[in-house]
This record gives sequence, C-alpha cells and structure tokens, in this order.
Amino acid sequence: MLLNRIPSFLRHVGPGVVTGAADDDPSGIATYTQAGAQFGTGLLWTVFLSLPFMIAIQLVSARIGRVTGKGVAANLREHTPRAFLMAMVFLLVVANTINIAADIAAMGEALQLAVGGGDHFHAVAFGVITVLLQVFVPYRKLAPILKWLTLFLFAYVIAVFLVQVQWAQVLHDLVIPKLQWTSGYWMMIVALLGTTISPYLFFWQASQEVEELRLKGAGHGSEQEVRRDLRRVKRDTYIGMFFSNAIAFFIMVLGGAVLYTAGIHDVTSAAQAAQALRPLAGDFAFALFAGGIIATGLLAVPVLASSAAYAVAEAFGWPEGLERHWYEAKRFYAIIVIATVVGTGMDFTSIDPMKALYWSAVINGVVAVPIMAGLMMLAGRKSVMGKFTSGLKTTWFGWGGVVVMGFAVLMMFRDVVLQAL
Repeated sequence: MLLNRIPSFLRHVGPGVVTGAADDDPSGIATYTQAGAQFGTGLLWTVFLSLPFMIAIQLVSARIGRVTGKGVAANLREHTPRAFLMAMVFLLVVANTINIAADIAAMGEALQLAVGGGDHFHAVAFGVITVLLQVFVPYRKLAPILKWLTLFLFAYVIAVFLVQVQWAQVLHDLVIPKLQWTSGYWMMIVALLGTTISPYLFFWQASQEVEELRLKGAGHGSEQEVRRDLRRVKRDTYIGMFFSNAIAFFIMVLGGAVLYTAGIHDVTSAAQAAQALRPLAGDFAFALFAGGIIATGLLAVPVLASSAAYAVAEAFGWPEGLERHWYEAKRFYAIIVIATVVGTGMDFTSIDPMKALYWSAVINGVVAVPIMAGLMMLAGRKSVMGKFTSGLKTTWFGWGGVVVMGFAVLMMFRDVVLQAL
C-alpha cells in the first residue's frame, strides 16, 4: 500500500524536496560524518538550530522565483550593485566546483569499494553521466529522476538502526549545546551551517520555480493562481527542509555512535566513512552508506552545476534553463560542462579533496550571509514582490538566519586571528 502511494507523492512534491535532498550530497555527508566523528553527538543541536532559518530562506528564494518569474541572480542584478553580484557569483561558482570535485571523487571511491576497479575511472564515468543528464534530458523529464533519487537518502535512517545508539545522550545533546571556544569548533559550525544553508540551494530552488512556470506555458497567472502556487511552495519547502535536516541528523548520529565511540575522529571523505563503518557496523550498513553516496551524488552534482550556470547566465542576462535545448542556451550549458569537467579534473590533482571540501563549506558559510541579506531585502520590497511580500514569521526567521550565520563567521575569524597573534 505504501509503495503504491510513493509515485503519487513524488508527483505532488516539487523543487523544495529535491533542494532539501540535494543538500545532503556526498560532500555534506562527509561534513556531517566528520562532525559526528570529531565531536560525537555534541553538535547535533546545530541541526535543530538551523532548521527554521533554513526553511525561511529557502521559502523566500522559492517565493521570489515564483512571484517574479526570475531567478535569484536576475533579481539581484536589477536591485544590487553589479560588483556585489559578480563577487557573489564568482565565489558561488568556485565553491560549487569544489563541491562537484568532492562529490564525484566520493562517488568514484564508493563504487570502487563496492565493486572494485579504479576510482578515477568511476569518477570520470560519473562526470560524463551527470553532464549528459543535464544537457540532453529536458527539465520535465529530469525532475522526476531527481525526485526518485531522493528516496535513497532513507538508507541513512536504516543504517542508524543497525548500530547501537545511546538515544538518551542524543536527545540531551540535541537540545543542550556543548559549546567550546576553539577555532576548530567554530570552523566546524560554520562548515555545518555552510553545508546546510548553502547559497547554491537559494539559486537552484528559485530557478526551478521559474522552470515550473515555463512548463505551464503561461505568465505569472492570476492572483488566485499565485496564491495557490505559494501554498504549494510553502508545503513543499517545509517537507524538503525537514527531510534534509532529518537525514543530516541521522548521519551525524551514525558518525558519533560508531566512529567517535571507536576512537576514529578524522574522516577524510564520505567513502572513507563508509569503509570505516564496515568492520564496526557490518556489511549491510556499509552497503547502505556507500549506495547512498552514489545516489545522492547523482542527485547533487546536477544541482550544483546547474545552480552555478543559472547564477552566471542570469548575472549576464544570457538565455538559461534546463528545459531549453542546448543550442538555445549554449553559454548556460557551457557553464554546466565546464564546472563538471573542472570538478572531475580536480580529482586527478594533488589537491586534498577533504580539505578543499572543508574550505568550500566555509566559503559557503561566509558567502551565504550577504546573499541571505540581499534576498530578505528583495522579499520585503513591494516593488519586487507586489502583494506577495514575506510574512512576519518568515521575515523574522530569515533575518535571524542572517544574524546566526554572521555570528558564527565572526566567531570563526575571531579565533583564527587570536591564534595568529
């Protein structure tokens, strides 16, 4: 009965669920696992803290896309200084390319652990597959594929119940923070927040709302149609963000319960986490973890590459959209190909993918602050949103997210400066 309902459920969910699932990509899995391995369950409270802020900012992003019919970068281009927009887009593309490199590397390593062969060969294969999906599969057919891939994230829920977990300790650490005044602690918080509240997700969800409008083949619609769509956006975003943070919670619990307890405090990749789990949690838990890495990578890499392409194309006013044929938006698709090829190529260099990933998450955390502030200002302007400006609750939590992210970044820089002196 439940299985029969899944296809119906997938037809009714939209960009919010895919966005939430894409947040738990292989690089996110590595960051969450590292947090669990390094601090046990001591950072679980960040999942609880970030949820309302994540919901608010993704809701704002989606509303902007649906109401204006334009993506985040296109709106910022009209209402912010060009230098600000170009700086944000540049940093977004850099962070996304690093994320792509880490995700494809993790997918290749996970498949190598499962079936053997060369991890570089697998990485190239995954790079080619993700490029072909985006360039030759139109959005109306790509969206259902991405929705189906979200179901693989339940592997991490199942894996947690295959190991011994001190649930009383988990509940305690979820609601009572264990604060440490060290740079490593605050850098991990910024990395977690940068992984959870990632700028590429703002760009992606807004642009997918625009794609949904294009599929309808109509304009913005009547006021009644917009309100109906905004109710769907709200429901979709709530489901997607709850889902995303729930999966992050289970991954951190798994890292804390298995790796931290076993004295394994340094995880260099998601694939290494899967390998470390094998002797401690069993082959089935390993298979679930490794399979989840591959499936979520196939979901996340197109989101990362496409969000970079949307940002660049909108910033320069180029034709864009995954529903367009490649010859109708050559520069848009060129960004997708370049970001994926460069990301795949980074796996053949001496760059440490985990260190690059860590700094990518930190960059995301830093860049998110001004972009979130820009989005909140846009969402509150009647000249942009008309009758559909953000409500009071969304406004409070959206600006609260800006403050929380900004405070974490300041604390990180403070400790780095103090250590340097």
